[in-house]
Amino acid sequence: MTEMLVALAIVSIAILPLAYSFAQENKYLRRCYERSVAIEVVDGEMEILRGGGGRQFTNGVHTLTTTARSATNLPPGELRLTLTDKQARVEWLPAETSHGSPVIRETTLK
Repeated sequence: MTEMLVALAIVSIAILPLAYSFAQENKYLRRCYERSVAIEVVDGEMEILRGGGGRQFTNGVHTLTTTARSATNLPPGELRLTLTDKQARVEWLPAETSHGSPVIRETTLK
């Protein structure tokens, strides 16, 4: 009986760190996925702006709404466009810092 308790204790000590590492890896992979989706959305909006879609906006800061279906997989945040005379900046800013870092793209407009 004692051997069984010692064996269960050893197995428990070995399994608990593994379970914790799997949970941490799951969170890390989720953040990586959310960042890749944010990059995809920001790059798509930048392509639209470079193609002439930004003519409807005036200089200043604007909140963009995207039609990208992948944006539903993003955590809460804001897609922001900042226009100056020759520069355009599109950035995705997560509402909480635990959901990753901002994704920023800048370009010179023609």
